[in-house]
Amino acid sequence: MKFVSEYRDKALVENIVNEIKRVSHKEIALMEVCGGHTMSIHKFGIPSLLPSNIRLLSGPGCPVCVTSKKYIDIAVHLSRQPDVIITTYGDLIRVPGSSGTLDMSKAAGNDIRIVYSTIDALKIARENPTKKIIFLGIGFETTAPGTAAAIINAHQEGLTNFFIHSSHKIMPPAMEALITEGVKIDGYICPGHVSAITGSSIYEFIPKKYKLGCVIAGFEPTDILQSILMLVNQVEQHDTKVEIQYKRAVKPEGNLIAKAMLHEVFELGEEWWRGFGVIPQSGLELRKDYNQFNVSTHFDINVPEPKEDKGCCCGEILKGLKKPSDCKLFRKICTPENPIGACMVSNEGACAAFYKYDN
Repeated sequence: MKFVSEYRDKALVENIVNEIKRVSHKEIALMEVCGGHTMSIHKFGIPSLLPSNIRLLSGPGCPVCVTSKKYIDIAVHLSRQPDVIITTYGDLIRVPGSSGTLDMSKAAGNDIRIVYSTIDALKIARENPTKKIIFLGIGFETTAPGTAAAIINAHQEGLTNFFIHSSHKIMPPAMEALITEGVKIDGYICPGHVSAITGSSIYEFIPKKYKLGCVIAGFEPTDILQSILMLVNQVEQHDTKVEIQYKRAVKPEGNLIAKAMLHEVFELGEEWWRGFGVIPQSGLELRKDYNQFNVSTHFDINVPEPKEDKGCCCGEILKGLKKPSDCKLFRKICTPENPIGACMVSNEGACAAFYKYDN
């Protein structure tokens, strides 16, 4: 009952809200860049508790949502190759590509398996030595260490049938891209899970260079509201900095072991983000010593350039320029049962959150 009695305590929530109302005078726009925060904000009705001068924007915090349609097209293409087993996290399987989804490919008889960790994918590789096992590596700094650990283990074991189709990304370059493109943001509610790996230093350039505050937040109502209060105080006092609200899980130095594995296996390269296009130094590419695990070294991954769906405004939603309710397809054509855009597919997508909680 701890989370209900403490982090969801009604009196405590009311106290924080009253304090926000007391100290907040300026028009302020705060953006969360974490899909878990997006879901929590709407699940707990946080926007309805805030004064009208505070706006919350949903940013590119859902890894499935920012993944390109071409990535899905390549994954579907690979699933159709002989002796291939695709392993993936479940939230990717219904994301639409140009020629269907991985779920449709599985229904057509191709071997696509949902795994809960890269440990499962490695086990499948060991048990199927005559098959080629491909793990679909997406996600930010939260999931990338798991992929790095799998590659290190595969290298140590001498596995030759295990491969990675990577679209891992890091968050700070996208946060900077939003600022430089002129999106109106007064502060960032920074991701808790990402920051548990990276620590807080990755955001230091934002207050120093752009004078915008950053607060690393937890996921409960009091976490989010306290983080908003911290950001409001920064804005009102003209004292922008990086703060950690989520101290029970995030340390300034982050997870040193996970960071070491990331550095060993990956190096920075350009990566495509929905709504942004290519962002330099925002993707994680396999280093030369581990390139034998890259799908591109063993498979033909050339597929036609995809066409984006007409009317879908996921890209603008991911940049905080529009709300899901601004999309003409939302609730009419695009629903969780019939998702047109990735923002409706993922459990961390803004459209899915609005659909489920904002009635």
